[in-house]
Order: sequence, then C-alpha cells, then structure tokens
Amino acid sequence: MKRLLAGALAALIAAPAAADTLVENVKGITLNARGEVVRFTGLVIGRDGKIARLIAGPEAQADQAQRKKPKKNAPPETFDARLDGQGKVLLPGLIDAHGHVMELGFQQLTLDLSDTRSLAEAQAKIDAYARANPNRKWILGRGWNQESWGLGRFPTAAELDAVVADRPVWLARVDGHAGWANSAAMAAAGIGPATKSPAGGQIQMVDGKPSGVFVDAAAQLIEAHVPPPTTKDRDLALAKAQDRLLSLGITAIADMGTRVEDWLSFRRAGDGDWLRLRIFSYSASIEPMAQITAGEPTPWLYDDKLRMAGVKLYADGALGSRGAWLKQPYADKPAERGLQFLDDAKLRNLMSRAAMDGFQLAIHAIGDAANAQVLNAIADLQESYGRDRRWRIEHAQIVDPADIPRFAQLGVIASMQPVHQTSDRLMAEARLGSNRLTGAYAWHSMQLAGVRLAFGSDTPVESPDPFAGLATAFTRQDARGAPPGGWRPEERVTRADALAGFTTQAAYASFAENRVGRLAPGLWADFILIDVDPLTATPEALRAAKVSETWVGGQRVWGQLPPPASR
Repeated sequence: MKRLLAGALAALIAAPAAADTLVENVKGITLNARGEVVRFTGLVIGRDGKIARLIAGPEAQADQAQRKKPKKNAPPETFDARLDGQGKVLLPGLIDAHGHVMELGFQQLTLDLSDTRSLAEAQAKIDAYARANPNRKWILGRGWNQESWGLGRFPTAAELDAVVADRPVWLARVDGHAGWANSAAMAAAGIGPATKSPAGGQIQMVDGKPSGVFVDAAAQLIEAHVPPPTTKDRDLALAKAQDRLLSLGITAIADMGTRVEDWLSFRRAGDGDWLRLRIFSYSASIEPMAQITAGEPTPWLYDDKLRMAGVKLYADGALGSRGAWLKQPYADKPAERGLQFLDDAKLRNLMSRAAMDGFQLAIHAIGDAANAQVLNAIADLQESYGRDRRWRIEHAQIVDPADIPRFAQLGVIASMQPVHQTSDRLMAEARLGSNRLTGAYAWHSMQLAGVRLAFGSDTPVESPDPFAGLATAFTRQDARGAPPGGWRPEERVTRADALAGFTTQAAYASFAENRVGRLAPGLWADFILIDVDPLTATPEALRAAKVSETWVGGQRVWGQLPPPASR
C-alpha cells in the first residue's frame, strides 16, 4: 500500500502542469469593472485556467506596459499551445441569472408541448407520445400554454381522457405554475369534488367538480403521487441540460429552486469530473437548505463550478394562470386578484431564517402586490441584515411605478427575463388593461432609478437561448419583429447594458463578480466564440448566432474548431 501511495504521489509531482494557451485572431469583446466595452484581439490562459492577460485594447496595453518591467530571474515567455480563433467574436461566457437546470434536462426526457399552437395539436402529440411509450406508468411532460392555443380557458381532464384514459397523465404548464391532469391521475391522487384547494393554490372547478387543472400549490396534490425519477434519470437530465446550455454559450446559470436530489446530482457530476457548467445554486426552500448545508453557504466547489449560497422563496404565482398577486383585480377576471403565497409574518420569518445564516434571498414576485410585499419585508429587515445582502426579486414583471425607486433604495437586484416580455405582452394587456402597463417589464425605468438588472431566461419556461434574450432586451420585439418599433419601446436598454445583464450583472447577482462575468487577469477563462458581434449585429443576425466553442476554466467544454496546436 505504501508503495502504491508513494507511486501515486510521485506521478502527481512529475505530471506536467497545464500549459499556457494563447487564443489569437479573435474579435474580443468584454466589459470592464466600470461597465465599459473593451475590445481585444487575443488572450492568454494561464496554467491555473484563469486569464493571464488580454492582447491589444486599452486594458491589455496597460497590462503589457506593466509586463515590460524587468523581473528578477523571469524566464522568457513561451506558449505551449495556440488556438486560432479564425476571426470569430470572443465574448465572456454568458450567464443565465435565472433558470431551472434539472427541469430543462427533464424537458428533453419527457413530453414537450412548448411548440404546440392549438389544443388539437397538443392532443395529437400526447397521443403519439403515449403510443410510443407503452411501458411508462405515467405520461409526464410540460410546456402547454392555453394562451398560445387561443383557447380562452384552461384545458380539461376530459380533453386528456379523449387521448389517454388508461393511465395517469400529468403535464405542467409552460411556466410551471399549473398542471393538467387526466381522470386517471386525479383518481390516483384521490382528488374528488370534496377536495379543498390548499393555501397558495387553486383547484380549477367546472360544474362543482375538479376540471383537471391545478394551480400553484394545488399541483402538489397530484405531484405527490407521481413516481420519482431514478438516480440515473436525474444524472441523464443534468447531462442533457448541461450540453444544451453549453452549446448556447451559457457557462454559468443560477439554478432557482435546487432540491436535495438535484444537489446530489450536481455533486455526483463534480465528483465524477463531468460537471462542466457553473451552477449558482439557490435552495428550493428553507428545508433543502438546512439538509444540504451546515448552517452557512457552502464553499465554492470544483474550481468554482458549484456553490449553494442562496434560498428561493415564492411570494405569488404566474400571470398566465392568474396566480400573480395584483393590487387591483384582473381586467379579464374582475373577481380575482391572484394568489398571495405567504402572509407578511411568514415571509419575514422565512427571510430572517435564511438571512441570519448568511444566505442570499431570491424571491419570486410577479404581481405588483407581491413585489410591494417583498419590498416592504426587505425594508423591515434591512436594519438587522444591513451588510451587502444583494436581495433579489425574481421576475419583477408587474411593478407599481411608485415602487420602482424602492428597488434601488433597498439595494434590491431585479432579476428579469427579457423573453418573458415578448411571450407575455398580449396576455399582459388582457390581464391588466392598457392603463396598468406602465410598470410592466420596465427594464429601462428600473435602470433610470439606479436598479441593477440581471438577465436570464427562466428556462425551461422559455428557451435558454441567450441571444434571443439579448435581441429582445434592446428591441422589445419578438423573433418575427413584432410589434413594429417594439412593445413599449421606452423600456428598451442599450446593447451594452443587455450584454451586461447576461455577464457582469448576472455574476454580481450571485456574488461571483470576482470569478466570472468578464475577461480580465485573475478571473476564470470562461469564454465563447461566435459568428456575430452582439454590439453591432442586426437583431435577426444576433438571434441566429452560432456558438463555435465554449470554454470554462481554460478548458474547451463544447465546440467544433480543432484543438489548440502544440508549439
């Protein structure tokens, strides 16, 4: 045994260090610590996987001038490997400030209805999937959206029974805030006319009977009976999600709602040396936080690829299912104002429980009443937890204009998803009415008030494609260019600010700004090579951007170009 240990130690000592790599012939773009655009033509990756320096550009010139100072016993600089970027654009690795990693992976393993445009089309896809998977005890999936179907109502269990009646079917709505069950699923869960809606949820009823749609907390009545995925299923889902994100140039993501089982998958990937994506983990609630951590945020693990430092809470539901909590009734359903998930005392108690142990709070709030409630709670807790807390409100979609300045006053980060605006605009007009849209998806108003914006996708609610998010942020238009001139165009941000939302600001929002988010000496060499310049390309060209390579920590983790040439 001693010989084996000695041999292994000798091998480690004798192993050559990772080589310096020169990446050259690129059109490099990054933002500096002041938010200014810096352009460069190459970069050097050190043996530690971090940026050694940039080549050309103002910062690099200053760096080169510094390097010209003689150093005692300094060996001449050599590069062991060179990568020809072939004139492509090099950007910092993009960061999705709000996504759901495992849900994205499971979307690729289960039935995906996100591309259906009618109830009939969805029924046909469900039927085909059930026939192709006769051994699945439950048919599971997500992605349906009655708004994009033009249905004008929620679907029903009877409409699912028409295509699959012999086994349970459970399908999450596109936003994850409602689920659609067939009669077999409701029977398996013991759901009947006498079943009461739980706090923070709603069982949709038709003629005194459950219709088959369960909103927010009510979905747990069904989900508690769904067979859990196996460990292998979870690891496969993580691998699928990781490949998808890296292929789109996303090198880091804030995972909003990490469960214990998810964390175990992340750790298995790290232990097995196949975790290539950086995951900023936010516990699904207080309980997983307590089970995963030792009463404080975890250290940065696997060369800063994984950390749990935050907790996700919910103040309300989603606009599409009318679960968003509004100050005034819905314009298209005057008897409803949405769902308040937590009373004021419970919200403050949960926030205090996390904050006292040093965890960051990321709180889902979509409606203006929910946003106001969270801001009020932060104002009350600020004196007790006044250091750099970086409180986050996730989505902040509908905000009373009077509350926008409070984000900046309280140091609250608005974690927003540009693509929600294009998906939701017609629905938002219907739900709110035109006279209540002033604070809706109000990115520029937030900026003018001094609020930090972190951008993401909310994948798999939306596509994780960051280039769609970038284009939307500075156009307020969808992929078809609608509406002409942009929806409420006064809320557009600049291209540079859009890029910051997916890089420097997204890193700051997760306390990672000294590790990733920009390209500068001492930060990790997380970068991508693409075929367009996001600061000059047309929105159409940017949406069609192709990622050639994705690098994390100085290692190519996804790509098409040949490996660096040895020198």
